[in-house]
Amino acid sequence: MSKIDYSLLNERFGLRGEVAFKEGAGGLGVVEVSNSHATAALVLQGGHLIHWAPRSQPPVIWLSRAAKFGPGKSIRGGVPVCWPWFGPHSGDASLPAHGFARTIPWEVTATQTLPNGATRLSVHLVSSDATRAAWPYSTELMLHITVGTTLEMDLVTRNASNEMVALGQALHTYFEVGDVRRIKIHGLGGCEYIDKVDGCARKVQSGPVTIAAEIDRIYLGSTADCLIDDPQLRRRIRIAKGGSRSTVVWNPWIEKAARMGDLGENGYLNMVCVESANAADDVVTLAPGTEHRLWVRYAVEGL
Repeated sequence: MSKIDYSLLNERFGLRGEVAFKEGAGGLGVVEVSNSHATAALVLQGGHLIHWAPRSQPPVIWLSRAAKFGPGKSIRGGVPVCWPWFGPHSGDASLPAHGFARTIPWEVTATQTLPNGATRLSVHLVSSDATRAAWPYSTELMLHITVGTTLEMDLVTRNASNEMVALGQALHTYFEVGDVRRIKIHGLGGCEYIDKVDGCARKVQSGPVTIAAEIDRIYLGSTADCLIDDPQLRRRIRIAKGGSRSTVVWNPWIEKAARMGDLGENGYLNMVCVESANAADDVVTLAPGTEHRLWVRYAVEGL
């Protein structure tokens, strides 16, 4: 990994008292944001948001206390960018699950203070010989993040090639909860889902999603807001999205969490992934010269 010039980044993109660049854990570059509405942090490797907390609120984005930081390593928690495929590669099992975007360098292209006091960051994925070997298409990937009373993320893929491109992706967001056994996730009732814990059987959700064991589901035809009701933290997290008709809900539970090694002791109790995705039946086909936007907005409400 090439050495990052933090002085130059701060000179070009730093905003006094609001946006600063520094070296973080494992030698990875970090962008820290602090404004009147919220605090946030983004790791440049992977374009990986690892923190967002509105003022007077505990963190909304969960990061494992045992997360491993280092060149080429995926980070447990935050918002990993799964791209340009979701899950295992359909034709080559040697390629990394969920693509390569979350473990390679991204570059900052812009920072801005918005009129309402929110902060906007823009970053783009840096292509290399290795990424082109795994993904032989001319595509551009940008991520725009707006840090304010809400958190917005806009993942934009443009097909600059002369052929059709099939794209799978997700914003693999880990949300912090008081006790995952007590939460309810609304907004998925009536949706068909693929139950990956039960041999990919197709089922239909009845009522809110509750969690009392390992869960790994891809909900299909999901476009409504999802709501995480958290009685312990006395809040509701609202997840709005666009450009997505699939939602992934995941928690590894006790045994799998212990095997993973980077979830932390009892870490599974304080997180749930509710991922806005283009996965399974919802893979996107991009025509030459077109783009696709996967957009989310996270908001905290009283319960």
